[in-house]
Amino acid sequence: MVDHAADAFGETGTGSDLIEAGRRLFAAECRFVYAAQRLDQLPTPVGPEVAFAGRSNVGKSSLLNALTGRRALARVSAEPGRTRQLNFFDLGGRLILVDMPGYGYARAGRAVKQDWQGLMFDYLRGRPELRRVMLLLDARIEVKQADRAVMELLDRAAVTFQLMLTKIDGIKAGDLADKQAETRALARAHAAAHPHVLITSSETSEGIAELRAALAELAEA
Repeated sequence: MVDHAADAFGETGTGSDLIEAGRRLFAAECRFVYAAQRLDQLPTPVGPEVAFAGRSNVGKSSLLNALTGRRALARVSAEPGRTRQLNFFDLGGRLILVDMPGYGYARAGRAVKQDWQGLMFDYLRGRPELRRVMLLLDARIEVKQADRAVMELLDRAAVTFQLMLTKIDGIKAGDLADKQAETRALARAHAAAHPHVLITSSETSEGIAELRAALAELAEA
């Protein structure tokens, strides 16, 4: 049996206080406040920010909806690569959640890739309020070169990131354990990576309480 709480928060576990802090944080209103397509359109920082990044169709929008308990907070599209801007959401005035454009979509035009991926990377490098990047990886498939390139960029920019496996409802328990071990090893290979790997399912809500607790800790830091 996989110990999900220990994997997310280390050998000491989460503690009921952190889980409760996460529940309280996400009981607050979460509302869309801003969208930016260029660096000069970024909003004035109002508090700590946590960004969600990943390949196109990794499940970012579904995860944000599950995380906040809102069905349509973030738009879910069947067309990979559709989101081409940074979307900012205010969570109870305590934490800003940033939905970043997906990367690595092969069919996106080169000009589009340079435009919105350039904005993404500029944001990562130059936002002092950014506490962490949650880097989503699809548990069902292998890590792609685009994922590795983003991890290397985050290392160079000294931006702390935490790896998250999504869609774990689509993988067998034994395979998930192997995938977690593989992802932990990947985290250890990157200087900017947080050591603990989070796992989530937007369909079953598995891992959502642990993710909320981790974000509550960042909101208080």
